[in-house]
Amino acid sequence: MRLPEEMCVLGLSLLAPAVLYTMNNVPALHEPLPILGIGVAILGSVLLLLLFLTSPHKKTVDPLFYVFAEFSFTCLVGLTSALEQDGFISGFMGFYLKMGEPHLSTAYAVMMSYWEGVVHLILFLVIIHRMFRRKSYRSLTLLWVGSSIMQQLVHIPGVVVGKHGSNIYPAFWRNVPFFLAPFWAASILFSRPRVMPIVTADKIMAEQKKGLLSRPLDLPFAVLLLGGVAGCVFRGFVVLDCPLDFSFRYIYQFEPYLKDPVGFPRVMMLVYLFYAVPLMSLLLYGLIRPGCSWMLDWTLVFAGATAQAQWCHIGASLHSRTPFTYRVPADKLWTVLTFNVLLAVVPALLALRCHYSPAYFMKPVPKGQSNSKKKKN
Repeated sequence: MRLPEEMCVLGLSLLAPAVLYTMNNVPALHEPLPILGIGVAILGSVLLLLLFLTSPHKKTVDPLFYVFAEFSFTCLVGLTSALEQDGFISGFMGFYLKMGEPHLSTAYAVMMSYWEGVVHLILFLVIIHRMFRRKSYRSLTLLWVGSSIMQQLVHIPGVVVGKHGSNIYPAFWRNVPFFLAPFWAASILFSRPRVMPIVTADKIMAEQKKGLLSRPLDLPFAVLLLGGVAGCVFRGFVVLDCPLDFSFRYIYQFEPYLKDPVGFPRVMMLVYLFYAVPLMSLLLYGLIRPGCSWMLDWTLVFAGATAQAQWCHIGASLHSRTPFTYRVPADKLWTVLTFNVLLAVVPALLALRCHYSPAYFMKPVPKGQSNSKKKKN
């Protein structure tokens, strides 16, 4: 009996710990260039194997499959790294932490690796399952796109500008393709029309006649988005060393982690300031202006990005690998947690709201449109 594709990918991915264990016990492979070379060769071999396995069905295989299957392998590498750093296993990553990517021992990188090894892997397997059964996987892929882009936007610059910037080995640059891949995936998805749910013209018109104050579900989202914009602007100024007294008090009394020399929290706040703030402003516009069908896609991208970012930020600010002086003070823990959790939960709830009740965001259709036809946008 033929195994499901997602199980084949999972089985292939489970070889990653065995490869790491072997490399960790072969001293000849513990130099920077051999580490990079072996890594590229292994990923290339995985890709060739996938191409061989799918060759009988090549015309029907979505090219995104190869990205998801290849990344599933690296997810197990990340999970292995996180488990070793937290002391659950040993003997797998020592060589790589010394001569590959030393920054993976930081609290932020440990939380990032957990997210990659659990959440991304589950997403990939579910996407592959749906892909080969001709079911829609657009929404799940957009969640991954947002999560992956945010991960690398913080990860790569954070290493370069942080305390590990003077200790970068060739293996670090393997992250560049992982940064570019989600943009390519997004371009493929956005070039394909989204199949919109069936909604009558009368219902669309009725929803779009309502102002923001007449939509009790959307009004709290608008207020929370405004609060998120204010909070992200404020924290952006804080990491830019704003000399005002309230900035000084916040950094020492609420989130000293923002000053951790690893660089990741500072870069994350700047990503929020320069990318998340404009996107939140656009989402706020989409809640006010009817017919913004792009809201159905971009709320998913933003939800994935904030979920990944906040998991890493919250986890790292509390993790034992973060020096005690940079952890959240115990007396301010719930205040800081509340804000950071809201920053992850609100975009996710907004994406769900757009998905389950999209009439307000759909483009107006002729009154006589048949209920039995799907509308593509």
